[in-house]
Amino acid sequence: MDLFQKCYDFTRADEVRAQGVYPYFRPVEENEGPVVKLEGREVIMAGSNNYLGLTAHPKVKEAAIKAIEKYGTGCSGSRYLTGTIDLHVELEEKLAKFMGKEACLLFSTGFQTGQGVIQALVQRGEILVSDKDNHASIVAGTLIARSVLVDVVRFKHVDMDDLERVLNKLDKEKPKLIVSDGVFSTGGEIVDLPRLVELAKANNARILLDDAHAVGVIGEGGRGTASEFGLVDEVDLTMGTFSKTFASLGGFVVGPAKVIDYIKHHSPALIFSASPTPSSVAAAMAALEVLEEQPELVTKLINNAERVRRGLMEAGFNVIPGRTGIVPVIVGDDQLAFTFWRKLYDAGIFTNVFISPGVPQGRQMLRTSYMATHEPEHLDFVVEKFIEVGKELGVIE
Repeated sequence: MDLFQKCYDFTRADEVRAQGVYPYFRPVEENEGPVVKLEGREVIMAGSNNYLGLTAHPKVKEAAIKAIEKYGTGCSGSRYLTGTIDLHVELEEKLAKFMGKEACLLFSTGFQTGQGVIQALVQRGEILVSDKDNHASIVAGTLIARSVLVDVVRFKHVDMDDLERVLNKLDKEKPKLIVSDGVFSTGGEIVDLPRLVELAKANNARILLDDAHAVGVIGEGGRGTASEFGLVDEVDLTMGTFSKTFASLGGFVVGPAKVIDYIKHHSPALIFSASPTPSSVAAAMAALEVLEEQPELVTKLINNAERVRRGLMEAGFNVIPGRTGIVPVIVGDDQLAFTFWRKLYDAGIFTNVFISPGVPQGRQMLRTSYMATHEPEHLDFVVEKFIEVGKELGVIE
């Protein structure tokens, strides 16, 4: 059989395109935060991870432009060799201080962070314990770990009783790393961190949290999941991304200085990747400064998401409860999700479609997410159109 045969046999995307309801890879022509231009018309963006709306902030844009003028467009090397500039070091110092940790290390993408930290830290004879719904970057890290004979075990999504059951079966003496999203990207659930910390301490385990959807969203001044629960000193490592709250591209991990230094010298994802570009680092640093100067943006984000969440729940939609910027609406069927998306898009709203196998059967959804820069009229319009389409398609009465 030809290697490419599976490509020719893949017709699902073509079928959805032919129906006119294909929601993916749509090019944004202009982006000012809560409203974007798609196919020549303005659409309310209810699917972006630009939680604080800082991609259009003048300070963030100016910082990126000035960085290009000073350093050029790229670093032309890995952090390990010729690719480190003073901006990298400055941002690492500021992020470590912001997150209440000794040290920080930048990666070129958020995906590389999850993969790179796990590959560096967990080795043969050690154990990796992971939530079944962790982000794909963590899954990639677990696959690499398995390839070097690391024991990988998973527990049921946000189920601390199942985590306890899993841990009770493991050798208490063996070193372990428990990995979990802080805020889960699909449903917006927050990990039960107090219980996870308790179980880690009882089972000789360290903790790695993925706070990609938590930093800038929950915790004191947007400092993430550990801060939300007052457990900053109890969480060993926290990683995050710049592609959401920090309006840029890249990733980071914070933790004890000796551990960060070890990762710096042992992570192939860091050593063999070109370093984050000057403009992306400068933009992320400016976004961090805005967050520190205006922590009220976090409150506005959460209030905006809650306004929509409450409106949709009162209308009868099956909304996953939460208190983050993510508001997922379950419709329970692939085709229904595509059709719902198209009708909302035609009405002037962009959302994200999650279908199987990305989510379990029956959990197909429109995942919406909100920004601090959405205004009440944007949010009320989203609720209004959701209700209109929901009634038309029989999703609500």
